Amino acid sequence: MKFLTLGAIDIGSNSIRLLITHVIPTPTYTYYKKVSITRLPVRLGADVFTQGEISKETGYRLVDAMRAFAAIMRVNGATDFRACATSAMREAKNSSRWIRRVRRASGIDIEVIDGEEEAKLVFQAKLFDRIHPEEPNLCFVDVGGGSTELTFFCEGKAMSSRSFPLGTVRHLGESEEEKVWSDLRAWLDVEVSQLDGPVALVGAGGNINKAHKISGRPVEEPLSKQYLDRFSKQLESMTADERVLQLGLNMDRADVIVPALRIYRRVLRWTNATWVYVPKIGVSDGIIRELYHRKYRALWEQPLES
Repeated sequence: MKFLTLGAIDIGSNSIRLLITHVIPTPTYTYYKKVSITRLPVRLGADVFTQGEISKETGYRLVDAMRAFAAIMRVNGATDFRACATSAMREAKNSSRWIRRVRRASGIDIEVIDGEEEAKLVFQAKLFDRIHPEEPNLCFVDVGGGSTELTFFCEGKAMSSRSFPLGTVRHLGESEEEKVWSDLRAWLDVEVSQLDGPVALVGAGGNINKAHKISGRPVEEPLSKQYLDRFSKQLESMTADERVLQLGLNMDRADVIVPALRIYRRVLRWTNATWVYVPKIGVSDGIIRELYHRKYRALWEQPLES
């Protein structure tokens, strides 16, 4: 079987992920088979959103993590990879210093991308291949550690997009947080007023993925607003330790899932939506597809079409 092995590194504000994928082109379809996913809780945002820069301790963890990722890619025979960093690395005053150290130590060149590129990568992951919503209007919501990206779709076409500094690791002052929530609600009010028909949410990110997994629903079945309200109340009544021991959450997930679901629930309420579809894809999936299409598709698929 002819296949190409590619790697994707997503450097977020809470955790960093390495996805290894086999890309298998056939005459009728190109398959993307996940080989492994490695997630490490480096938490760049814990430094950046309080101190404005990456501390030595966190920076060394980042370097160690990228060395490990480089080794994993070598063992899996990855032909190529792309490493993208989002909000924490964008805002860190000393990001260029740590990017250089990572490059020297691991050979991995980190590309810092903006919110628009981040959303574009998720769109390229073919999220509509996994869900089949009945609603004509969709609001895509990607809640990360440092920012929340939102995009409205109408009949499958992207209409408008915006990024807000709301995240699970970022802690805002009371007045600043109130202003960001107010800005988000005002933007949603304007966007929803221009739509004809009901709206549903499409959720991305590790926290909504975990909420969906705990619900036991299949991927194609969305979460209801009522379920998220009940589940959030359950989480809020538990300590972080109880969430780990009773619900099986990772320790670095047990604290951030509560503020993450708060963001989804408010967007649900302010868009008058009832459902959240959870295709369980993310930036790393989009990186793989973008890398293949940009550098390899023409070469690998040409013989199949001749």
